[in-house]
This record gives sequence, C-alpha cells and structure tokens, in this order.
Amino acid sequence: MTNNVKYIQADDLRNYCIKLFESVGVPKEEAFINADNLVDANLSGIDSHGVSRMGIYLKRIRENVVKPQSRVTIMNEAPATVSLNGENSMGAVVSKKAMELAIAKAKETGVSYVTVNNSNHFGTAAYFTKMALNHNMIGFAATNGASRMAPWGGKEAYFGTNPFSVSIPAGSERPIIVDMATSVVARGKIIMAQKNSETIPEGWAMNKDGEFTTSAQEALDGTVLPFGGPKGSAIALIIDVLSGVLAGAAFGTGIKDMYGNFKEPTNTGHVFGVLNIEKFIAVDLFKSNMDQMIKDIKANSPAQGVQEVFLPGEIELRKAEQRLKEGIPITLPVLRELEEEGRLCGVTFQL
Repeated sequence: MTNNVKYIQADDLRNYCIKLFESVGVPKEEAFINADNLVDANLSGIDSHGVSRMGIYLKRIRENVVKPQSRVTIMNEAPATVSLNGENSMGAVVSKKAMELAIAKAKETGVSYVTVNNSNHFGTAAYFTKMALNHNMIGFAATNGASRMAPWGGKEAYFGTNPFSVSIPAGSERPIIVDMATSVVARGKIIMAQKNSETIPEGWAMNKDGEFTTSAQEALDGTVLPFGGPKGSAIALIIDVLSGVLAGAAFGTGIKDMYGNFKEPTNTGHVFGVLNIEKFIAVDLFKSNMDQMIKDIKANSPAQGVQEVFLPGEIELRKAEQRLKEGIPITLPVLRELEEEGRLCGVTFQL
C-alpha cells in the first residue's frame, strides 16, 4: 500500500467482482463479462469506469431495476444489420453479444451494424471494439446515456456524455484504439474526484446556474461541457440519434439516471459497427500501411514541452502492460466501497 492507494492484482480483483455479481443472481459466465469489463478499464488506467462502478451496478440489481440474467431478443434483422432488444439486461453482457453478432455478420457482408435498445450502462466502449481486432476487423461502438451535458449554448443538461470508440488493427505496432466521451471529460472522473474529495480543473463543467466550477459536487449537480464546443455537441447529437432514435431506445432527457432513479429501467441505447478489412484490401497490406503510418506519426518532432508523440490508445495499452505486472492501484475510498459490497453480498473480502 502506498499513501491512499493499494495495489491489487487484476486476477484477484476480477475474481472478487465475479463473486459479488454471482451473489446477486448473475450467472457465472455473465458475471465474468461484467467483472472483466470493469477490470479492463482499471488496467487501462480508466479508473473512473472500473471497479468503482461495482456499487451502483449491484444496487440496481438489488433494487430489481436491472435483470441479473441477460435476455436478448432480435427485433429486426437483415444480412448486414440487426436491431436488438436488451430486455433490461446488464449492458456489458448485452453489448458483448451484440458485438459478436456484428463480427459474425461482417465476415459475410464486409460491413455490419447492430443497434441495441432497452439496455444499461455498458462500461468502456473500447472493451467491445477491441473484440474486432482479433478478427482483422475495425470495430466501432457508441452509446447514449442519461442527460449530463447541455447542448452548445444552453445550460440545461440534455445529452449524455455519449462516448464512442474505434479500434484499428496494425501489424507489429500496437493497434489504434480511440475511446472518448463527447464531453471535455468523462463524468466518471468527476464522480471519482467527488469520492476522493478532490477539486476538478476549470473548463470541465458548469454548475446549475451555467457558471464554470471547480467543485466536483457542483459539477455533478450541473452539467459537463462538450469537447470542442459546438463540435462535441454535434457529435453527441449524432450518437444519440444512432444509439437512441435509430435503435428505438430512449434519447435526450428520456434516458433514466442510473444513479438517481431506482424505479424505472434506463432504456439506454447502443450501436456497434464492424468493417471487415479483407473485403476492402489485403489484410497484410493494410497492417503494413498502418505500421508505416504509426511509425511516421511517432517520428514527428515533439512540440515544446512534449517528450513523446502518442497514438490513440497507446498510453492505455502501456498502462495495462504495467498494471498487469505491478497491480492495479485502488484508492482507499473505492476499496472501502468494495469491502462494504462484500458485506452486503455475504462475500468474504480478501483484497
């Protein structure tokens, strides 16, 4: 343990979370998916979407507003597309099934899209797009969420942070993995700051009166800001259309808040897409050209004050390599929450 952080091996953390999920009725295979999704975020350094979410996931299952065992039904299907109803199942489980279906279809059609409605928070989008890499495919995923961000020029929350991810394979180089919210920062980071009694940088969020704030609590009561001003706001809108309106899910203020509403399902929507590279160009040639592009970018002279030029996902992949060896740093407030969940679930705390 260092200061307010304890380092825990990924396998130990995952196994503990699996036991917690199983204790509330989640089948073992699905408990693994849920736990692996969270621990993968921690490994990548995205702690805001890691095991700090265990408490809210378990609470919503206990409150009977999320089904512990998944059930997914097909509403519409064509050779390259599918529209799924997640039946209020855990978001990570539904999304893994959706991405597997998108990959299977893309093997035949070259391009596929799968939408999901009636789902829940699915963790990090990259968890699903990385699945395409093992099939020499490019993966895309996006989701909407409860209102956290005002449309550009407004002060009342309408859009979710509406994250999206794209994963692109390479040859000998690391793959390109884009995973980003359409807000300046993922709201989970503000939640983490609030849990750890930390302030946030100015420019992340506004309070409920539409004023910039450095208070994490005021930010949670107000709205986050879109990245790039009107550009981020526009992309948030597009994602809400693709994962909400097109999917037949809720959108805008119609999505229920998983932290504040324990009576109704969130009806979150997702969209997944896959491009099968071999249907466009020889895979070896694509990967060779990607390697060249990556090397060219890495060779770009760093600007003043910058030590190294990074590709999207490179920092996270390096972080995962490091944390697999050294363990995942878990703050004491999060560790106490995990211990409390163990008490509620009747699971022995051994972290």
